[in-house]
Amino acid sequence: GIQADMKTMAAIGVYAASVITSVTSQNTQGVYRVEPMSAESVGSQMHAVFDDMVVDAVKIGMLANVDIIKAVASGIRKYKPHNVVVDPVMVSTSGHALMTDDAVETFIGEMLPVATLLTPNIPEAERLSGFKIRSAEDMDKAALAICSLGCGNVLIKGGHLEGEVKTDKLYVGGKMVTAYENAAVDTLNTHGTGCTLSSAITSFLAKGETMAEAVGHAVEYL
Repeated sequence: GIQADMKTMAAIGVYAASVITSVTSQNTQGVYRVEPMSAESVGSQMHAVFDDMVVDAVKIGMLANVDIIKAVASGIRKYKPHNVVVDPVMVSTSGHALMTDDAVETFIGEMLPVATLLTPNIPEAERLSGFKIRSAEDMDKAALAICSLGCGNVLIKGGHLEGEVKTDKLYVGGKMVTAYENAAVDTLNTHGTGCTLSSAITSFLAKGETMAEAVGHAVEYL
Protein backbone atom coordinates (compact mmCIF):
# COMPACT_ATOMS: atom_id res chain seq x y z
CA GLY A 1 0.00 0.00 0.00
CA ILE A 2 2.69 2.50 0.98
CA GLN A 3 4.66 1.68 -2.16
CA ALA A 4 1.59 2.26 -4.34
CA ASP A 5 0.87 5.51 -2.46
CA MET A 6 4.33 6.99 -2.87
CA LYS A 7 4.69 5.96 -6.52
CA THR A 8 1.33 7.54 -7.29
CA MET A 9 2.13 10.77 -5.46
CA ALA A 10 5.52 11.08 -7.13
CA ALA A 11 3.96 10.49 -10.56
CA ILE A 12 1.39 13.25 -9.96
CA GLY A 13 4.08 15.64 -8.78
CA VAL A 14 3.76 16.01 -5.02
CA TYR A 15 6.23 15.11 -2.26
CA ALA A 16 5.25 12.10 -0.18
CA ALA A 17 6.31 11.19 3.36
CA SER A 18 5.15 7.92 4.93
CA VAL A 19 3.97 6.54 8.25
CA ILE A 20 3.99 2.73 8.30
CA THR A 21 1.07 1.24 10.25
CA SER A 22 1.63 -2.39 9.24
CA VAL A 23 4.27 -4.41 7.44
CA THR A 24 2.57 -6.57 4.81
CA SER A 25 3.38 -9.31 2.32
CA GLN A 26 1.33 -8.69 -0.81
CA ASN A 27 1.42 -8.31 -4.58
CA THR A 28 -0.93 -7.20 -7.36
CA GLN A 29 -3.28 -10.12 -6.68
CA GLY A 30 -3.63 -10.29 -2.91
CA VAL A 31 -2.41 -10.20 0.70
CA TYR A 32 -0.33 -12.98 2.26
CA ARG A 33 0.58 -11.66 5.72
CA VAL A 34 -0.01 -8.58 7.92
CA GLU A 35 2.11 -7.54 10.92
CA PRO A 36 0.79 -4.38 12.66
CA MET A 37 3.24 -1.84 14.07
CA SER A 38 2.95 -0.68 17.67
CA ALA A 39 0.78 2.35 18.33
CA GLU A 40 3.82 4.08 19.86
CA SER A 41 5.79 3.61 16.64
CA VAL A 42 2.93 4.98 14.55
CA GLY A 43 2.60 8.05 16.77
CA SER A 44 6.35 8.65 16.67
CA GLN A 45 6.42 8.44 12.88
CA MET A 46 3.58 10.96 12.63
CA HIS A 47 5.42 13.37 14.92
CA ALA A 48 8.60 13.03 12.84
CA VAL A 49 6.78 13.90 9.61
CA PHE A 50 4.62 16.74 10.90
CA ASP A 51 7.51 18.25 12.87
CA ASP A 52 9.62 18.47 9.72
CA MET A 53 7.35 19.81 6.97
CA VAL A 54 4.11 21.56 6.07
CA VAL A 55 1.57 18.87 5.20
CA ASP A 56 -1.09 19.91 2.68
CA ALA A 57 -2.96 16.61 2.59
CA VAL A 58 -2.94 13.21 4.29
CA LYS A 59 -4.00 9.83 2.94
CA ILE A 60 -4.83 7.18 5.55
CA GLY A 61 -4.99 3.53 4.55
CA MET A 62 -4.93 0.31 6.53
CA LEU A 63 -5.43 0.67 10.30
CA ALA A 64 -5.30 -2.89 11.56
CA ASN A 65 -6.42 -2.56 15.18
CA VAL A 66 -7.92 -0.33 17.87
CA ASP A 67 -4.63 1.01 19.23
CA ILE A 68 -3.37 2.09 15.80
CA ILE A 69 -6.69 3.76 14.97
CA LYS A 70 -6.55 5.78 18.19
CA ALA A 71 -2.92 6.77 17.60
CA VAL A 72 -3.60 8.02 14.07
CA ALA A 73 -6.79 9.86 15.05
CA SER A 74 -4.93 11.52 17.93
CA GLY A 75 -2.20 12.68 15.55
CA ILE A 76 -4.71 14.08 13.07
CA ARG A 77 -6.51 16.00 15.81
CA LYS A 78 -3.17 17.36 17.08
CA TYR A 79 -1.67 18.48 13.76
CA LYS A 80 -4.94 19.39 11.98
CA PRO A 81 -3.98 18.87 8.31
CA HIS A 82 -6.39 20.60 5.92
CA ASN A 83 -7.27 17.55 3.80
CA VAL A 84 -7.59 14.02 5.21
CA VAL A 85 -8.52 11.28 2.75
CA VAL A 86 -9.42 8.05 4.56
CA ASP A 87 -9.48 4.79 2.61
CA PRO A 88 -11.33 2.46 5.02
CA VAL A 89 -9.25 -0.62 4.29
CA MET A 90 -11.40 -3.29 5.90
CA VAL A 91 -11.59 -5.75 3.02
CA SER A 92 -9.06 -5.82 0.18
CA THR A 93 -10.16 -5.94 -3.46
CA SER A 94 -9.10 -9.60 -3.39
CA GLY A 95 -11.32 -10.31 -0.36
CA HIS A 96 -8.73 -10.41 2.47
CA ALA A 97 -9.93 -8.99 5.83
CA LEU A 98 -7.57 -6.18 6.87
CA MET A 99 -9.22 -4.79 10.02
CA THR A 100 -10.17 -6.73 13.15
CA ASP A 101 -13.88 -6.88 13.96
CA ASP A 102 -13.47 -5.01 17.26
CA ALA A 103 -11.71 -2.17 15.44
CA VAL A 104 -14.62 -1.25 13.17
CA GLU A 105 -16.61 0.56 15.87
CA THR A 106 -13.50 2.45 16.98
CA PHE A 107 -12.77 3.34 13.35
CA ILE A 108 -16.25 4.82 12.92
CA GLY A 109 -16.05 6.81 16.15
CA GLU A 110 -12.46 8.05 15.79
CA MET A 111 -11.69 8.36 12.07
CA LEU A 112 -14.90 9.43 10.36
CA PRO A 113 -15.16 12.73 12.28
CA VAL A 114 -11.61 13.76 11.24
CA ALA A 115 -11.93 12.65 7.60
CA THR A 116 -12.38 15.13 4.77
CA LEU A 117 -13.23 12.28 2.39
CA LEU A 118 -13.99 8.59 2.90
CA THR A 119 -13.40 6.22 -0.07
CA PRO A 120 -15.03 2.81 0.62
CA ASN A 121 -15.37 0.05 -1.94
CA ILE A 122 -18.66 -1.85 -2.05
CA PRO A 123 -17.86 -4.42 0.70
CA GLU A 124 -16.55 -1.63 2.97
CA ALA A 125 -19.58 0.57 2.29
CA GLU A 126 -21.82 -2.38 3.15
CA ARG A 127 -19.98 -2.93 6.43
CA LEU A 128 -20.14 0.74 7.39
CA SER A 129 -23.76 1.31 6.40
CA GLY A 130 -25.36 -2.04 7.20
CA PHE A 131 -26.92 -2.15 3.71
CA LYS A 132 -26.37 -4.72 0.99
CA ILE A 133 -25.38 -2.89 -2.21
CA ARG A 134 -26.53 -4.40 -5.49
CA SER A 135 -27.45 -1.28 -7.47
CA ALA A 136 -26.87 2.46 -7.87
CA GLU A 137 -29.90 3.10 -5.67
CA ASP A 138 -28.40 0.93 -2.94
CA MET A 139 -25.21 3.03 -3.15
CA ASP A 140 -27.30 6.16 -2.50
CA LYS A 141 -28.87 4.63 0.62
CA ALA A 142 -25.52 3.45 1.94
CA ALA A 143 -23.90 6.84 1.34
CA LEU A 144 -26.62 8.62 3.32
CA ALA A 145 -26.08 6.22 6.22
CA ILE A 146 -22.29 6.62 6.12
CA CYS A 147 -22.48 10.41 5.97
CA SER A 148 -24.72 10.35 9.04
CA LEU A 149 -21.84 8.69 10.94
CA GLY A 150 -19.82 11.92 10.77
CA CYS A 151 -18.01 12.17 7.42
CA GLY A 152 -19.26 14.93 5.11
CA ASN A 153 -17.77 13.63 1.83
CA VAL A 154 -18.00 10.00 0.71
CA LEU A 155 -16.83 8.40 -2.55
CA ILE A 156 -18.34 4.94 -3.00
CA LYS A 157 -16.38 2.96 -5.57
CA GLY A 158 -18.48 0.78 -7.86
CA GLY A 159 -15.84 -1.64 -9.08
CA HIS A 160 -17.42 -4.64 -7.34
CA LEU A 161 -20.81 -4.21 -9.05
CA GLU A 162 -21.59 -6.25 -12.16
CA GLY A 163 -21.66 -4.60 -15.57
CA GLU A 164 -19.52 -3.34 -18.42
CA VAL A 165 -19.54 0.20 -17.00
CA LYS A 166 -18.21 0.92 -13.50
CA THR A 167 -19.52 3.98 -11.65
CA ASP A 168 -17.91 5.77 -8.70
CA LYS A 169 -20.24 8.22 -6.93
CA LEU A 170 -19.24 11.26 -4.84
CA TYR A 171 -21.62 12.34 -2.09
CA VAL A 172 -21.60 15.51 -0.01
CA GLY A 173 -23.83 15.52 3.05
CA GLY A 174 -25.49 12.34 1.84
CA LYS A 175 -26.45 13.76 -1.57
CA MET A 176 -24.76 12.63 -4.78
CA VAL A 177 -22.94 15.49 -6.50
CA THR A 178 -20.95 13.70 -9.22
CA ALA A 179 -20.86 10.26 -10.84
CA TYR A 180 -17.72 9.05 -12.63
CA GLU A 181 -18.38 6.35 -15.24
CA ASN A 182 -15.73 4.24 -16.97
CA ALA A 183 -15.63 1.05 -18.99
CA ALA A 184 -14.77 -2.06 -17.01
CA VAL A 185 -11.20 -3.36 -17.39
CA ASP A 186 -10.78 -7.14 -17.67
CA THR A 187 -7.84 -7.93 -15.38
CA LEU A 188 -7.00 -10.03 -12.31
CA ASN A 189 -4.39 -7.52 -11.09
CA THR A 190 -6.76 -5.19 -9.26
CA HIS A 191 -5.25 -5.43 -5.77
CA GLY A 192 -4.00 -2.00 -4.71
CA THR A 193 -6.25 0.05 -6.96
CA GLY A 194 -7.98 1.58 -3.93
CA CYS A 195 -4.62 2.73 -2.53
CA THR A 196 -3.72 4.27 -5.87
CA LEU A 197 -7.05 6.07 -6.23
CA SER A 198 -7.11 7.55 -2.72
CA SER A 199 -3.47 8.64 -3.03
CA ALA A 200 -4.22 10.31 -6.35
CA ILE A 201 -7.17 12.17 -4.81
CA THR A 202 -4.94 13.28 -1.94
CA SER A 203 -2.30 14.50 -4.39
CA PHE A 204 -4.75 16.60 -6.40
CA LEU A 205 -6.24 18.06 -3.20
CA ALA A 206 -2.70 19.00 -2.12
CA LYS A 207 -2.36 20.82 -5.43
CA GLY A 208 -5.38 22.97 -4.51
CA GLU A 209 -8.13 21.33 -6.56
CA THR A 210 -11.75 21.12 -5.39
CA MET A 211 -13.05 17.78 -4.16
CA ALA A 212 -14.97 17.02 -7.36
CA GLU A 213 -11.98 18.01 -9.52
CA ALA A 214 -9.55 15.96 -7.45
CA VAL A 215 -11.72 12.86 -7.58
CA GLY A 216 -12.31 13.23 -11.32
CA HIS A 217 -8.62 13.60 -12.09
CA ALA A 218 -7.77 10.70 -9.77
CA VAL A 219 -10.28 8.40 -11.48
CA GLU A 220 -8.77 9.38 -14.85
CA TYR A 221 -5.28 8.66 -13.51
CA LEU A 222 -6.29 5.23 -12.21
